[in-house]
Formats: sequence, C-alpha cells, structure tokens
Amino acid sequence: MNQTVEIAPIAESIKAFFSTRSYSNAIVIADNNTKKHCYPLIKESLPKHNLVVVKSGEEHKTLISCELIWGEMTKAELDRHAVVINIGGGVIGDMGGFCASVYKRGIDFIQIPTTLLSQVDASVGGKLGIDFQGFKNHLGVFKLPESVLIDPVFLKSLSERELRSGFAEIIKHCLIADGDKWEQLRTIDFERQNWADLIAHSVKIKKWVVDQDPTEKGLRKILNFGHTLGHAVETHFLSKPAGQKLLHGEAIAVGMIMEGYISRSRKMIDNELLDQMEEFIFATYGKVNIKPDDVEAIIQHTRQDKKNKGKEIRFSLLKGAGECAFDVVVTAAEMRKAIAYYMA
Repeated sequence: MNQTVEIAPIAESIKAFFSTRSYSNAIVIADNNTKKHCYPLIKESLPKHNLVVVKSGEEHKTLISCELIWGEMTKAELDRHAVVINIGGGVIGDMGGFCASVYKRGIDFIQIPTTLLSQVDASVGGKLGIDFQGFKNHLGVFKLPESVLIDPVFLKSLSERELRSGFAEIIKHCLIADGDKWEQLRTIDFERQNWADLIAHSVKIKKWVVDQDPTEKGLRKILNFGHTLGHAVETHFLSKPAGQKLLHGEAIAVGMIMEGYISRSRKMIDNELLDQMEEFIFATYGKVNIKPDDVEAIIQHTRQDKKNKGKEIRFSLLKGAGECAFDVVVTAAEMRKAIAYYMA
C-alpha cells in the first residue's frame, strides 16, 4: 500500500483528512515541547480527543513510556475504530505509531511531524519502534500511517541544532539517490537552504524507495547509508554525560564520513567525492570528539544493527554521488580504520 503524504498548511490538511473519515474516538500523543509549541497551532482543527503527554527525548523512547500511553488509551476506552494522532518529532512518531500498531492488534494512526528530521525521514515509510536495553529501535514493526501531514510552519519552533540534525538526512538522500541535487546542495550554506524545497525532495526520494520495498528486504536498505556506524556512535554517546550526547542527525553526519571512507577504500567512490563530503559535513557540523577508548565500544554496537545477517555486519555504501549499494559485508578492521580516519 502506497503511503499518503500531504505537504500543505496543517489546518487544511487536518480538515481534509477527517472530512473523509469517521472515528469512534481520538487520542493525541505529544511531548513536553510539542504540547507547548505545536499543539496550540492545531488544537482547534482536531476532532474531539484526549491528550497524552510524554517526556521528550530519545532516552524516553522506551517501554516505560509505551506503558503510559497504552494505559491512557485503555482509560479513554479506545476501541479498534479509534485513531491516534502523533504530534512531534521522530521519537513521538516512532513510539506513538508503535503503540497504535499493537494496541488491540492495531488501530489507525496519523503522523504530524514537527521537526525537520521527522518531516524528511522518520515520518515517511512506516518504520515504528522503541529503544530497548540501550539499542536504538530494537523493538518495532512495519506499519504505514493512514496519512502523514507535513507543514514547514513547525520548523519555526526548532533550535538551529535541531534543524542541523534533520539536515543530515537531506544530505544522505542526495548522496544515495540524486547526484545533481548533491552538487547543488553542497554549494549552499546551511543558513541559506530552502527548507520547503528540500522537504519535498526528500519525501519524494523516501517515498519512491519505500513504495518499492516497504519492509526493507532489498532496495530500502540504501536509506541506511551513514547509519551503521552512525547509530553505533549515537548509541555509545547516549551513555555519556548530558552535554556530550548527540542528536540523531549529528551522529549520522559522523557515520556518513566514516562510511564514505570505507566506500573510497573499496574504490566504490573516488577521492573527490569523499573530499566534498568531508568539507561540507565538517563545515556544517564540526567534528565530534571520539576518543581512542570509544572505538571498540562503537564497533561492538554495530553487532546489533538490524541489517546484519548472522555474524556479518552489513553496510550500505556509496557507489558514487547519487548511487548506493546495500548488503556490503564490512569487517571490524575496516571499521577501525574508518573511525581512525574520522578521528585524525
């Protein structure tokens, strides 16, 4: 089933969606931040509903938060003809969709993504889940929302750091699927990027990939470029003091340089493309301080990556600007070299 994604003023999108649907009840899931900054913008446009607020942040994307949500859904007596409305970034979208998908064996849900990261990536494609025992998205399901309603107006509520985090997924989409767009993107400073254009571009790429491979049996794995080592770095830094934790996109930026290095070392890309990536990504994100003591722990985290098969650690690597290979087996020795390259 192809996914419905609307990019339009949010009040209009909500009105159009509910004009064609009849639900017995509705529940809205938000976090502390979206309750304050985003919920007021759409409250009057929504059908009658209960509001559930969870703590914000990746560290709360857990079974404990799910229990709270399921408890509120049960207390509100939601039946299988109810709908869940997720208002927030990737954490709320992933977790709220997961809760909806398993409540009474599944009820409808819609995504209203409010961060750049969730608008260009997390909300599209039906990947849902939570973190477990320190591993990102360790528990989850594939289930498409009834619709994704995107409005760039929500980006006004974001810090510059949050915007940069989302921008990493835009960079990734260009590198894996649109070399011409990459050439254009890398010549424009972060502050001058056209978000409305880039959101539409990323959604088009993500949707094109997901429509062909909804449950990640093949092609969809290209969306994981930068994510094998990137997720490992992100997971490792979750255990660091608060000031050292990384946002998802910041870790993926690290992962893209490391995995770009592996691509070059295998002669899948040339020096020029890797140099372009380094110049643009370091200019946009700076450099994360990875210490020698972190290296083996980062590599250990890749053993839990969902693309793996048996003992094989499988990567998605670039074949050039706009092309990507998947299911590429990479050794621990190659990963050590890639991390050392980034640290140098």
